[in-house]
Amino acid sequence: MVAKDRSQRCLVTSADNEFIFLASSGITCYDHVTALADIRSRMAASASEELLVEENHQPNASPKLTRTTINDIEKTETSGIPLNTNWTFWIDKSVRGTSAAQYEASLTKVYTVSTVQGFWSVYNNIPKVCDLSVRYTYHLMRHERKPVWEEDYHRQGGNWRLKCQKKETEEVWKELLLAAIGENLSDCMAEGDEVSGLTVSVREREDLIQIWTVKADLHEQSTIVKKIEELLPRVTFSAIFYKAFQTHQAFEGDKPNSKG
Repeated sequence: MVAKDRSQRCLVTSADNEFIFLASSGITCYDHVTALADIRSRMAASASEELLVEENHQPNASPKLTRTTINDIEKTETSGIPLNTNWTFWIDKSVRGTSAAQYEASLTKVYTVSTVQGFWSVYNNIPKVCDLSVRYTYHLMRHERKPVWEEDYHRQGGNWRLKCQKKETEEVWKELLLAAIGENLSDCMAEGDEVSGLTVSVREREDLIQIWTVKADLHEQSTIVKKIEELLPRVTFSAIFYKAFQTHQAFEGDKPNSKG
């Protein structure tokens, strides 16, 4: 359950943890047993209205936007500043050894936005990257494309892979998201290529940022690394390199029953 003061970005995932949170915040509770019973009751009653990302979150689970938030987003989508294209937020939890079909089944769509205001409404109402557990991944993909290598629109593509320190992940992710929806990254691409999406993956040591493109054979003509350095001059990446999807050992695009 999310703490009521969302500015603290504190994810509380059990009644016992909420009791500790309330007590440390100076909120009066009658006694431990009664308080926990009341909290559990309220948690059950409000589960459908809360944003929840638990430590034991299942791969097909998702951050859930409240009905109030969705209503607000829908209003901005009709009157806000339009984006050049729609963008879709996705989330998944990486599990080693899964097939392309299993991975695709684990993807959960969060929301598709078409305005600047809609983007901020979703961004500000899902957990920050630093609040996600290890192996979780956020994606922001153009239109409603899925972050799947084997799909037709990605089969010939690849991505730029950037590794950064955890303390810098939030800044890198936010800056690149804004550059993507503002089409500042697209300006760096060779003719015939485009930025298809962005990914941030939470790992144990360094986090991984990926910039998806649709034409791997054109990546050397891109100036996107220079743009990243301009956008994030104080960030030192431990690695920046490009990898075509078809060079991955797990790529299933050539198999008869693969997706795409």
